[in-house]
Amino acid sequence: MPTLDDILEQIGEFDFFQKQALFFLCLLSVTFTPIYVGIFFLGFTPEHHCHSPGMAELSQRCGWSLEEQLNHTVPEWGGHGASFGSRCRRYEVDWNTTDISCTDPLGSLVANRSTVPLGPCRDGWVYDSPGTSLVTEFNLVCEDSWKLDLFQSCVNAGFFIGSMSIGYIADRFGRKLCLLVTVFLNSASGVLMAFAPSYTWTVIFRLIQGLVSKGGWLTGYVLIAEFVGLNYRRAACIIYQAAFSLGLIILTALAYALPHWRWLQLTVTLPNFFFLLYYWCLPESPRWLIAQKQNDKAMEVIKHIAKGNKKKLPLSFQNLNSEDEDGEKPKPSFLDLVRTPQIRKHTFILMYSWFTSSVLYQGLIMHMGIAAGNMYLDFLYSALVEFPAAIILMLTLDRIGRRYPWAAANVMAGGACLVTALVPDTLYWLKMTAACLGRMGITMCYEIICLVNPELYPTFLRNLGVLVCSSMCDLGGIITPFLVYRLAELWHELPLVIFAVIGLIDGGLVLLLPEMKGKTLPETIEDAENLHRKERSKEKAIYLHVLASE
Repeated sequence: MPTLDDILEQIGEFDFFQKQALFFLCLLSVTFTPIYVGIFFLGFTPEHHCHSPGMAELSQRCGWSLEEQLNHTVPEWGGHGASFGSRCRRYEVDWNTTDISCTDPLGSLVANRSTVPLGPCRDGWVYDSPGTSLVTEFNLVCEDSWKLDLFQSCVNAGFFIGSMSIGYIADRFGRKLCLLVTVFLNSASGVLMAFAPSYTWTVIFRLIQGLVSKGGWLTGYVLIAEFVGLNYRRAACIIYQAAFSLGLIILTALAYALPHWRWLQLTVTLPNFFFLLYYWCLPESPRWLIAQKQNDKAMEVIKHIAKGNKKKLPLSFQNLNSEDEDGEKPKPSFLDLVRTPQIRKHTFILMYSWFTSSVLYQGLIMHMGIAAGNMYLDFLYSALVEFPAAIILMLTLDRIGRRYPWAAANVMAGGACLVTALVPDTLYWLKMTAACLGRMGITMCYEIICLVNPELYPTFLRNLGVLVCSSMCDLGGIITPFLVYRLAELWHELPLVIFAVIGLIDGGLVLLLPEMKGKTLPETIEDAENLHRKERSKEKAIYLHVLASE
């Protein structure tokens, strides 16, 4: 009486069908990148100063260079306009006066330069940028700079809410239906955002994208994990994650080629409509169908997989039933995540690990961006460091297991954050090396938790378990900007010290989870409760009765 993993061994664990499905779903993973980190380019804040009527004409009459104009007419200008006064205040003088001196314009208007009154930017701002962003179009600077934080917080709030609702939908009504619905809503709201007439509508459409996009991405992750056999689950999931990293590089190139945010938003959104073709390209998960007692449909999917792999399904597997086929279909419940002791322990540890991964991953990017130079190169370097992380995991997870590489990656990320905080700025090369190692470590943590989270929950609860636990990632994304920017005002390296403590604690907690190397996915609550045992008892798995053909 074989399990589904035994059947996949006969018809192909990772042959043409699974590779094709992985390719299709990796495309989905690539397009999630602009939603998760697109604020880096969509919300870029260039150098800016107040627009003052008459200043351009005066500069042209006097033959000033741009730097001379800024030095003469912008308060507190210190070369890069870093102060609040230079960006958000202007001299309350009339630059249209005809007898203004070109050598000392302020001195010719007032007797004492220190008494020149300052006022707000009533006529808008001048931005030092060849393109446009949300900031430049809606003037999200100075007193309105909080609106950019609100924009990104709405995305993460959408992730948080969507994790709960979409996880339930995927476990209750199926992976495929959930995937198609989220793809459509994500595509439509993304296009509407590109044409949004105001800041308010932009936030609303971005919130909708947040509600559905992450849920769709994680549903695709669960789907590919349930298509492949036991021996290839790790590789498929890491490749799916690596596609997200590839999306970082593609996003960098598109942002460089399209410096206007509306065109960039439209370009990264339109390909999502092609994913609606997955209705014909991808079947429903056979594991989910079996868990829902829909064995006839599960057999159709199994035959489809066998045909795609050009394998023949053995006659003894032509008809199958689960041993309690007539029993009640298990329905996912939030209480199932905390009702039993082992699953409860898994849930709380995974929640903290998701929170840690999000805070460190996004926090390191934000902290490096505080003193960013070329934003395209900075973003590209941070993306490239993720590929060695994937290669290391490909080489270690099946040899060593999940827990020890996971704990080591957390320790590396936390330790690197601490080293980066303590190394003086004079040793810049060492500081940057440590920061890159920290980024690599936390990327490994992200990829491992995405692999381990689905492995620790039974089939009928798997998608809900993944999305509920990963919702803590979204909570981390909401508070990370405050951790970075507010604590950095007290001490520039204080956020890194906090990151180090959080990461080192997580390194200890993940050792309390069961090792999933070489184990089949649990089908029932009882299976999940017994994962801490070294070998699962085969009598406690859901089996498929074999009805030999007559």
